[in-house]
Amino acid sequence: MIDYQTFCKIKDLHDRDGLKCSQIAEKIGIDSRTVRKWLNEKSYRPRASTPQETIITCFKNEIHRMLEKHPYTATQIFQQLQEQGYKGSYTTVKRFVNKVRPKRSTPYLKLSFAPGECGQVDWGSFGSVNVGNTKRRLSFFVMVLCYSRLMYVEFTVSQTMEHWLSCHQHAFDFFGGVVPGRLMVDNLKSAVLKRIVGQTPIFNQKYLDFSQHYGFGISACNVRKGNEKGIVESGVGYVKHNFLKGLEISDFSHLNPACRNWLENIANCRTHGETKKVPAELFKAEYPHLQSLPLHPYDIGTIRQVRASSQFRVAVDSNRYSVPAEYAGSKLTMKTYPDRLCFYHEDKLLARHTRSYDRNQDIEDPDHPKALLAKRREAKTQMIYKRFLSLSPRSEKYYDCLAKKRFNPAGHVRKIVALSEIYSPDEVQRAMDDAFLFQAFSSEYIANILEQRHRQVKQPGALHLTRNSDLLDIEIESPNMNIYKTRGERDE
Repeated sequence: MIDYQTFCKIKDLHDRDGLKCSQIAEKIGIDSRTVRKWLNEKSYRPRASTPQETIITCFKNEIHRMLEKHPYTATQIFQQLQEQGYKGSYTTVKRFVNKVRPKRSTPYLKLSFAPGECGQVDWGSFGSVNVGNTKRRLSFFVMVLCYSRLMYVEFTVSQTMEHWLSCHQHAFDFFGGVVPGRLMVDNLKSAVLKRIVGQTPIFNQKYLDFSQHYGFGISACNVRKGNEKGIVESGVGYVKHNFLKGLEISDFSHLNPACRNWLENIANCRTHGETKKVPAELFKAEYPHLQSLPLHPYDIGTIRQVRASSQFRVAVDSNRYSVPAEYAGSKLTMKTYPDRLCFYHEDKLLARHTRSYDRNQDIEDPDHPKALLAKRREAKTQMIYKRFLSLSPRSEKYYDCLAKKRFNPAGHVRKIVALSEIYSPDEVQRAMDDAFLFQAFSSEYIANILEQRHRQVKQPGALHLTRNSDLLDIEIESPNMNIYKTRGERDE
């Protein structure tokens, strides 16, 4: 059943704008069959009361009186009306009671905070975001100072402990100090490990150490009492509806710079709806109450034990990071930060990698496989040396002389072994013996000897003359007979 205003709108869209039933239904948000039904009506006709509704009309005042006296249930009211002569159904009574029952609203105290007394923190989520070639769930951290309502926001793709603490540190840097009073948190595992009604909450030890280092207290909300930190809850909603709504996020790396600009020029410069003042202006009165940052920041890295694979890799968030090859299969200690990963073995730093939030990436340090490659090269060199020793009984002595005369004897050995694959071992042995005889210690000498022995030199052929007349043109010089004379005869 539609109301009179909707009926008039349907008629107007059809008669004045010429829209069809489906177009009117889409524009108004009702079924097209309902539109068609009312277009066929010449005037608006309200739904006629059913006999059940006519019966309940006589008891309306009594029902109102009962509800004002006590919040009776529909069943209790139905039972009392039956005693007064009501003949209708329970469903009719229940429908009417739900319509007229006064709405219950839980009362809340309006809290006031002194400068520097309290801050509130919480996580928010907003869909997913592109990170490299994959998508990650988009989260954002919000911290609000309760007095000035100054806000800090940072976007992340994870809500783990190291991100939780890192965002706290960045918020303190943004404010220029630490809230000396307390921070109100929800019952998330990064802050509260266990919460039993009526007992003191058990805080996460890492977060407790962090709070003691920076000098603030922790106040956990009661279970399912998000209103106790309503200031930051409102801040989360404000980020979603003012900054994120309608924002086209092409890549995660663009978010935090854009958010910092939004904080400085919009969020903290607006007139706050509750205080009716600008947070940045109120913060000037709150800043002197903040305590200074400690000299050294807290080490926020989270530690856990891992084992390197046979390919000297450690898997983290579907990515694989390398460690030195000699530690393949070893138990290692991994220290995780939002921007880097560190791997230790017995307090010795083995590897440090920039943390990737992409997926299925293999991240290798070029120095890590060097030891493995060196072992393989050494094994290959030993095999080549064995083959070299088998070439000749004098191979070992030849190598000693080669090492004395050549800067890189291993290179010459490899070349001589390679020559044994081109020529026969006997030929190489003979060439080495000859080279040793002439004190020629070099692979080039061996190669030259082998090449010379395999070079085929053509024998000179006989002189063939095609014409006998050519014999007349041959001039032969007279031989010098003086060489046969004695020295005394030549002197005469």
